[in-house]
Amino acid sequence: MKILVIGGQGTIGQRVCAAFRQRGHAVVVAGRNSGDVQVDISQPASITAMFTSTGMVDACICTAGTGYYGPFETMTSAMMMPGIEGKLLGQVNLVLLGKTWLQEGGSFTLTSGIAAQHPARNGTCVAMLNGAVNSFVLGAAQELKGQRRINAVSPGLVEDSKDRYGAFFPGYNLVPMDKLVNAYILSTEGAVNGQILKVYS
Repeated sequence: MKILVIGGQGTIGQRVCAAFRQRGHAVVVAGRNSGDVQVDISQPASITAMFTSTGMVDACICTAGTGYYGPFETMTSAMMMPGIEGKLLGQVNLVLLGKTWLQEGGSFTLTSGIAAQHPARNGTCVAMLNGAVNSFVLGAAQELKGQRRINAVSPGLVEDSKDRYGAFFPGYNLVPMDKLVNAYILSTEGAVNGQILKVYS
């Protein structure tokens, strides 16, 4: 398969790309400042340009996007907008704009996160974003045509992100990277559709 991975140079994306290459797939890496093709998923025109460059793909995986962490008392809508435009609408637009570039029988795999079910302190914005991504996947799975599928992988605190995000998630169990990567493989190579693949421990 020809698999497009947005955020393929990130913590999760690098592991996902390596696994699919090892399994014999052709992987195209997209990123804001690196990869085979550049894309800013917060900009619809950039997404369209990316797909024009890559051409038809068999699978599209997004591991990019984050959101605001900070005290609820001082949080404003302006603080939330980068995450809304990136992690939420960016992934939504990958599907809305990318569905015509996805081969029949192909799949989208988006990334949400544990905060949708178990928000951390100072993580209200991220909880909202992850929950919205999950709900979009549930709805879109009923609407995609041509046997196209869509799922979300919802990671907990992954091993490789412990140093960066561990302080935000005290007491959370670490997720082995191999276990997380398997969820992306299941979504892409399997037959599941409209699933939130939770990998929390």
